[in-house]
Amino acid sequence: MSAPKQRDDEAVQRYAEQFGNVLAESGWPRMSARAFAAILSSQAGRLTAAELSELLKASPAAISGAVNYLVQLRLATREREPGSRRDVYVVQDDFWFQSMMSRDRSLTRWEEILRQMLDVAGTETASGRRIRATIGFVEFIQEEVEGLSERWVKRKAEIDAQLEAESNS
Repeated sequence: MSAPKQRDDEAVQRYAEQFGNVLAESGWPRMSARAFAAILSSQAGRLTAAELSELLKASPAAISGAVNYLVQLRLATREREPGSRRDVYVVQDDFWFQSMMSRDRSLTRWEEILRQMLDVAGTETASGRRIRATIGFVEFIQEEVEGLSERWVKRKAEIDAQLEAESNS
Protein backbone atom coordinates (compact mmCIF):
# COMPACT_ATOMS: atom_id res chain seq x y z
CA MET A 1 0.00 0.00 0.00
CA SER A 2 1.34 3.45 -0.88
CA ALA A 3 1.84 6.19 1.68
CA PRO A 4 -1.17 8.45 2.21
CA LYS A 5 -1.13 11.58 0.08
CA GLN A 6 -0.72 14.84 1.99
CA ARG A 7 -3.63 17.26 1.87
CA ASP A 8 -3.05 20.30 -0.35
CA ASP A 9 -5.35 22.91 1.22
CA GLU A 10 -5.05 25.37 -1.67
CA ALA A 11 -5.91 22.71 -4.26
CA VAL A 12 -8.80 21.45 -2.12
CA GLN A 13 -10.14 25.01 -1.89
CA ARG A 14 -9.86 25.46 -5.69
CA TYR A 15 -11.74 22.22 -6.36
CA ALA A 16 -14.34 23.07 -3.70
CA GLU A 17 -14.92 26.39 -5.46
CA GLN A 18 -15.30 24.54 -8.78
CA PHE A 19 -17.76 22.10 -7.19
CA GLY A 20 -19.73 25.04 -5.79
CA ASN A 21 -19.86 26.56 -9.27
CA VAL A 22 -21.14 23.28 -10.75
CA LEU A 23 -23.86 23.13 -8.09
CA ALA A 24 -24.80 26.74 -8.85
CA GLU A 25 -24.97 25.96 -12.58
CA SER A 26 -27.42 23.16 -11.75
CA GLY A 27 -29.78 25.53 -9.94
CA TRP A 28 -28.46 25.94 -6.40
CA PRO A 29 -28.20 29.47 -5.02
CA ARG A 30 -24.57 30.43 -5.68
CA MET A 31 -23.52 31.31 -2.13
CA SER A 32 -25.23 28.23 -0.68
CA ALA A 33 -23.41 26.08 -3.22
CA ARG A 34 -20.07 27.64 -2.33
CA ALA A 35 -20.73 27.30 1.42
CA PHE A 36 -21.77 23.67 1.03
CA ALA A 37 -18.66 22.82 -0.95
CA ALA A 38 -16.47 24.63 1.60
CA ILE A 39 -17.96 22.77 4.58
CA LEU A 40 -17.90 19.44 2.74
CA SER A 41 -14.23 19.79 1.84
CA SER A 42 -13.08 21.16 5.20
CA GLN A 43 -10.92 18.82 7.21
CA ALA A 44 -13.38 18.69 10.11
CA GLY A 45 -16.57 18.87 8.01
CA ARG A 46 -17.64 21.84 10.09
CA LEU A 47 -17.11 25.60 9.84
CA THR A 48 -18.39 28.63 11.71
CA ALA A 49 -20.10 31.48 9.91
CA ALA A 50 -16.99 33.60 10.51
CA GLU A 51 -14.76 30.93 8.98
CA LEU A 52 -17.06 30.64 5.97
CA SER A 53 -17.16 34.42 5.59
CA GLU A 54 -13.36 34.60 5.60
CA LEU A 55 -12.85 31.56 3.37
CA LEU A 56 -15.43 32.64 0.77
CA LYS A 57 -14.72 36.37 1.12
CA ALA A 58 -18.42 36.99 1.67
CA SER A 59 -20.42 39.16 4.02
CA PRO A 60 -21.94 37.70 7.20
CA ALA A 61 -25.42 38.37 5.75
CA ALA A 62 -24.60 36.36 2.60
CA ILE A 63 -23.27 33.50 4.71
CA SER A 64 -26.34 33.58 6.96
CA GLY A 65 -28.68 33.24 4.01
CA ALA A 66 -26.53 30.52 2.46
CA VAL A 67 -26.35 28.31 5.52
CA ASN A 68 -30.05 28.80 6.30
CA TYR A 69 -30.80 27.38 2.86
CA LEU A 70 -28.52 24.38 3.52
CA VAL A 71 -30.07 23.75 6.92
CA GLN A 72 -33.59 23.97 5.45
CA LEU A 73 -32.70 21.30 2.87
CA ARG A 74 -30.97 19.19 5.54
CA LEU A 75 -27.69 19.34 3.67
CA ALA A 76 -26.08 20.81 6.77
CA THR A 77 -26.95 21.10 10.43
CA ARG A 78 -26.44 23.98 12.83
CA GLU A 79 -24.73 23.07 16.08
CA ARG A 80 -23.48 25.11 18.99
CA GLU A 81 -19.73 25.12 19.55
CA PRO A 82 -19.08 23.66 23.02
CA GLY A 83 -18.53 26.46 25.53
CA SER A 84 -19.33 29.14 22.99
CA ARG A 85 -22.29 31.10 21.69
CA ARG A 86 -21.14 30.62 18.10
CA ASP A 87 -22.93 28.31 15.71
CA VAL A 88 -20.99 25.85 13.63
CA TYR A 89 -22.33 24.39 10.40
CA VAL A 90 -21.78 20.70 9.84
CA VAL A 91 -22.15 18.40 6.86
CA GLN A 92 -23.34 15.03 8.18
CA ASP A 93 -22.08 11.75 6.72
CA ASP A 94 -25.54 10.87 5.43
CA PHE A 95 -26.56 14.33 4.21
CA TRP A 96 -27.52 13.20 0.70
CA PHE A 97 -29.75 10.46 2.07
CA GLN A 98 -31.40 12.83 4.55
CA SER A 99 -31.95 15.41 1.83
CA MET A 100 -33.46 12.80 -0.47
CA MET A 101 -35.83 11.61 2.25
CA SER A 102 -36.89 15.20 2.86
CA ARG A 103 -37.66 15.58 -0.84
CA ASP A 104 -39.60 12.31 -0.76
CA ARG A 105 -41.87 13.81 1.90
CA SER A 106 -42.29 16.87 -0.32
CA LEU A 107 -43.35 14.65 -3.20
CA THR A 108 -46.11 13.18 -1.03
CA ARG A 109 -47.37 16.67 -0.30
CA TRP A 110 -47.19 17.57 -4.00
CA GLU A 111 -49.25 14.53 -4.89
CA GLU A 112 -51.90 15.33 -2.27
CA ILE A 113 -52.33 18.88 -3.55
CA LEU A 114 -52.28 17.76 -7.20
CA ARG A 115 -55.08 15.28 -6.46
CA GLN A 116 -57.14 18.05 -4.87
CA MET A 117 -56.47 20.25 -7.88
CA LEU A 118 -57.53 17.41 -10.18
CA ASP A 119 -60.80 17.02 -8.29
CA VAL A 120 -61.76 20.61 -9.04
CA ALA A 121 -60.19 20.81 -12.53
CA GLY A 122 -61.99 17.71 -13.80
CA THR A 123 -60.27 14.58 -15.05
CA GLU A 124 -61.37 14.96 -18.67
CA THR A 125 -60.32 18.58 -19.16
CA ALA A 126 -57.06 19.64 -20.82
CA SER A 127 -55.69 20.81 -17.47
CA GLY A 128 -56.95 17.62 -15.83
CA ARG A 129 -54.95 15.52 -18.29
CA ARG A 130 -51.79 17.54 -17.55
CA ILE A 131 -52.39 17.22 -13.82
CA ARG A 132 -52.96 13.44 -14.16
CA ALA A 133 -49.70 13.13 -16.12
CA THR A 134 -47.91 15.12 -13.41
CA ILE A 135 -49.38 12.88 -10.69
CA GLY A 136 -48.17 9.86 -12.65
CA PHE A 137 -44.67 11.31 -12.81
CA VAL A 138 -44.65 12.13 -9.07
CA GLU A 139 -45.83 8.58 -8.25
CA PHE A 140 -43.07 7.16 -10.46
CA ILE A 141 -40.39 9.29 -8.77
CA GLN A 142 -41.66 8.27 -5.32
CA GLU A 143 -41.39 4.57 -6.25
CA GLU A 144 -37.88 5.10 -7.61
CA VAL A 145 -36.77 7.03 -4.52
CA GLU A 146 -37.97 4.16 -2.31
CA GLY A 147 -35.95 1.66 -4.33
CA LEU A 148 -32.93 3.95 -4.37
CA SER A 149 -33.15 4.38 -0.61
CA GLU A 150 -33.11 0.64 -0.04
CA ARG A 151 -30.17 0.15 -2.41
CA TRP A 152 -28.31 3.09 -0.87
CA VAL A 153 -28.57 1.65 2.65
CA LYS A 154 -26.87 -1.53 1.41
CA ARG A 155 -24.25 0.35 -0.61
CA LYS A 156 -23.52 2.74 2.29
CA ALA A 157 -22.83 -0.26 4.54
CA GLU A 158 -20.31 -1.51 1.96
CA ILE A 159 -18.66 1.91 1.74
CA ASP A 160 -18.52 2.24 5.55
CA ALA A 161 -16.92 -1.21 5.83
CA GLN A 162 -14.34 -0.31 3.20
CA LEU A 163 -13.50 3.00 4.91
CA GLU A 164 -13.26 1.25 8.28
CA ALA A 165 -10.92 -1.39 6.84
CA GLU A 166 -8.73 1.31 5.29
CA SER A 167 -8.49 3.25 8.56
CA ASN A 168 -7.52 0.07 10.43
CA SER A 169 -4.72 -0.83 8.02
